Amino acid sequence: MFLNNRIIILAALTALAPFAIDTYLPAFHQIEIDLNSTSEFVQQTLTFYLIPYTLMTLFHGAISDSIGRLKTIFIGLTLFSIASIGCAFAQSIEMLWFFRMLQGLGGGAGNVVARAMVRDLYSGANAQKAMATVQMIFGIAPAIAPVIGGLLLGFGWQSIFLFLMLYAILITYFAVKKLPETINFHNKIPFNLNNILTRFKDLTLNQEFIFLVLAVSFNFSAFFLYVLASPVFLVDLLGFSSSEFGFLFIPTVTGMILGSFLSRRAAGKISSSSLLKFSYIWMLIIVSFNFILSNFFEPTPFLNIGLIALYNIGMATAMPVLSLKALDCFQAMRGTAASGQAFSQMLTSSIVGGIVVPLLWTSLGELATGMMIIFFIGFYFVLKTRAWHYQNIDS
Repeated sequence: MFLNNRIIILAALTALAPFAIDTYLPAFHQIEIDLNSTSEFVQQTLTFYLIPYTLMTLFHGAISDSIGRLKTIFIGLTLFSIASIGCAFAQSIEMLWFFRMLQGLGGGAGNVVARAMVRDLYSGANAQKAMATVQMIFGIAPAIAPVIGGLLLGFGWQSIFLFLMLYAILITYFAVKKLPETINFHNKIPFNLNNILTRFKDLTLNQEFIFLVLAVSFNFSAFFLYVLASPVFLVDLLGFSSSEFGFLFIPTVTGMILGSFLSRRAAGKISSSSLLKFSYIWMLIIVSFNFILSNFFEPTPFLNIGLIALYNIGMATAMPVLSLKALDCFQAMRGTAASGQAFSQMLTSSIVGGIVVPLLWTSLGELATGMMIIFFIGFYFVLKTRAWHYQNIDS
């Protein structure tokens, strides 16, 4: 297996994002009671995290191109750790909103910078193997996060945020101590507003990059729709309890891990365009079955959840290819490119979480329809890329 200490640490850095989102999902009802709030207001704690997280992803990569990858990780995750303490001691829903916002400002540093570092450290087929392996390990986080949250809930929902603080401190320590700085003095890009705006302008003018990152964003959001709707999807629509979130996350993340494994094994053997075609045909079949099942049949938890897991096989198979192709559009400023990709993905997720989910979570049929529409938007964008048509096997 393409695995070493660097890969594990990079994967752990990317895993902070799903931990920050998924670990406290089982605690929604308890938070609502303890803070004398409503389910809608507690749901917005996701939005208050995702919006600043999304905005800062525009800058984490650009900052790392200028001051270095490791220093950016240290600053961002230190802020996240401090904010986690604030969340644990919040006495009102408004205080929780505020500290979730601070978590979002710092939490994206690990995810964005880790993506850039994968491409800094590896090339060719090894880059696809490394990215897929990171994604495999990263994929474990959404499966175990709500399980950990459910267990910690016995000690109070506050313990979940103290766990997030401890996790952030540990991965920051190992990143700074064990990872090499991949930006040397001569490669650093001067940090000023005009320079950053020029780099972002270059991103927006590159059509291939834009289509690739939008394809990744909508592919992921088609699945993430169910993650953000999980408190209602699982408890109200499928009849599970708050301690049984693993029934959604374990199978769906297993699908992600299997897809990442397929992408890793295909590196250097199958052309990226062929792999993308397989992935999208697979996803198309699955979203179609999910639409039919959810709209015309009675709820069947095994099938309703199983189809989401099967969708993730195709989504995770395509993601390393699309991500690397996007980063390769800007080899001299991969940190900025990683920021652009993460921003697109998180902006789409924020819109889904803050606007789309509350509109669709009243029924299984509406969620399945939303999933299908989001998938087709991503499908449209990937059809516009050279990556879809280029047949050479990467080396």
